[in-house]
Parts: sequence; C-alpha cells; structure tokens
Amino acid sequence: MNTSGGGHEDRDPSGAEEAIVAEARWPMAAAVVTAMVLTILLPSEIRLIPAWVAPSLEGMLLLALIVGDPGAIDRRSQTLRSLSIALVSLLVLSALVATVRLIDALVHGSTATNSANELLAVGGIVFLSNIIAFALLYWELDSGGAAARAHGLSKSPDFAFPEQLSPDVAPPNWRPRFFDYLYLGYTNAVAFSPTDAMPLALWAKGAMAIQSGISLVILGLVIARAVNVLT
Repeated sequence: MNTSGGGHEDRDPSGAEEAIVAEARWPMAAAVVTAMVLTILLPSEIRLIPAWVAPSLEGMLLLALIVGDPGAIDRRSQTLRSLSIALVSLLVLSALVATVRLIDALVHGSTATNSANELLAVGGIVFLSNIIAFALLYWELDSGGAAARAHGLSKSPDFAFPEQLSPDVAPPNWRPRFFDYLYLGYTNAVAFSPTDAMPLALWAKGAMAIQSGISLVILGLVIARAVNVLT
C-alpha cells in the first residue's frame, strides 16, 4: 500500500477505482501539543501527578504516530491505531481528572479558586482541554479513524455531517477532517447539544452527552464562583 499521502488510487473488490483522500497530520498534532501545554499550565491543586508526566507520555505517543505514518494519514495499521487510541484515551482521561479536581476545588475551596482572575483562567484551561480531548475522541473513533476514512466513507458512520446528508453541496470525495470534529466538540460544549453533525452510534451519543454535561457543570460553577468572589 502506498503511504505517502492523498491523491493516490486504490481498487475495491469490484474493480472500480476509489480515490484515497488522506488528511494532513499537523492539525491533529497541533491539537495534541496544545492540550499538552494546557496541562502544564494547570496549577498544582488541579493536578494529581507532576505537570510533566502526562505531556511526556502524550508526546512520545504522538512522535510514534508521526514516525509510523508521516505526512498525510492514510496508513491502515492496527499498531498505529492502537497507539492513536491510547493517545486520545490519555488526553480524555487527563481532561476528566482536571475537571473533577476543579469541581472539588470549587466545592471545598483552594488558592486556585479564591481569585476571580485565576479561577477564570483555570476554568478556561479545563474547558478548552475538554473540547480538544473530545474532538480528538470523535475524530479517532468515527468510521474507524482517519486512515480508514481516507480509503472511503463508511456506509454506516458514527456521525452524520451535513456534507454526508446533502452530498450535492459537498466537494467531490469529501471526507470529515479534524477541524470538522473540533467544530463538533466546540459547538457541543457551548450549546450543550449537536448543532452540526448528528450522532448516530450509541457511543457517540453517550460521549456527546458526557461532554455537554461536563461543560454545563464547568461553566455554571466557575461563573457562579467568580461572581461570588467579585462581590
């Protein structure tokens, strides 16, 4: 199999040619690096482990993915998929731990929640971390991942994007890319409901419900506490 990027051709069993439309690695890598930086910026009260531990593990997994499939993402490999799932799982776990720690600090009090400016900064970090983590989760699990989508969209996807529901308005060989999932994660976090892509699979519905619930709790508690501190 050719692994150098988009624009290649692959044949399906019927003999028809199907374009391989691979997406670039850098948007996903940039999101991971951003999440790593956000983790480092968290105050010690919001972390369970030293600031460098999780970002170091995430960096090694990201490096392994880049080396295993450089450039565009089109190499279908169980090893690479396992590494990618491990990376996304670590990011989601890190975001969830930070959320729980923030809620605990808000309920019981801490130095990170006694100042309105610091509280809003920490709340913003945790809020953004959850958006990035869930966007990567949607991106990784939908239709078997980016490499699988590069070789053709599934007839039973986990998310239904407008371009799939109305293919007449979509560009030829359209595939959802990371920015589509980032937009999905952002709108679900701020609107507490799907506004772009519709979840079809049970895991997608559950993940979106969890993300919107987390966002509601973070925004409600952080804003309420900040108002209380200011007054």
